Amino acid sequence: MNALEAILTRRSTRKFQAKPVELEKLQKIVEAGRFAPTGGNCQSNHFFAISNPDVLKKLVELVQSAFAAMELHDGLYKSLQNSIRLSQKGGYVFDYNAPALVVVACQKDYGNNMADVACALENMMVAANELDLGSCYINQLKWLNEDPALLAYFKELGLKDSERIYGSVAIGYADTETGLPNRKMPERTGNEVVFI
Repeated sequence: MNALEAILTRRSTRKFQAKPVELEKLQKIVEAGRFAPTGGNCQSNHFFAISNPDVLKKLVELVQSAFAAMELHDGLYKSLQNSIRLSQKGGYVFDYNAPALVVVACQKDYGNNMADVACALENMMVAANELDLGSCYINQLKWLNEDPALLAYFKELGLKDSERIYGSVAIGYADTETGLPNRKMPERTGNEVVFI
């Protein structure tokens, strides 16, 4: 698979097998994230490659608890509303039970933090596709990057006081007949282009 094919065939996976991701593959994926462009080549992203089931379970509990305590109001982003509603019902799993989650933090006072993290996440999703793994961009930890319980837990895991989480990616083997991610290329209906 060449780079363009890996980009064009990447789709989000939201149902994963319980099969663990091999460390070698996870290392390659994180390395692809580390080589993403950063503003001024500052390279200030901080990667947390999590495959420990106990840590993943604790994150699911903390995320559900944080969202369940929130109130819904008009104008709230649709996906955030869904996270709150599902958490209040119970059993909400923000990472789709993926066997690996790569969380990316960056300096909270750095103006390019979201862009740098997003570039790293895209590189990792393309690398996952190349390695026959499914992936899905996860926003929930970014929405909760000031939640005291999550901050405290991530500080136990190595998050610095000057950092916040700006995105994450769920990674694993797709729960499909072949075990491969969906690679069908649907027609583009948005993302307008003007060549000048």
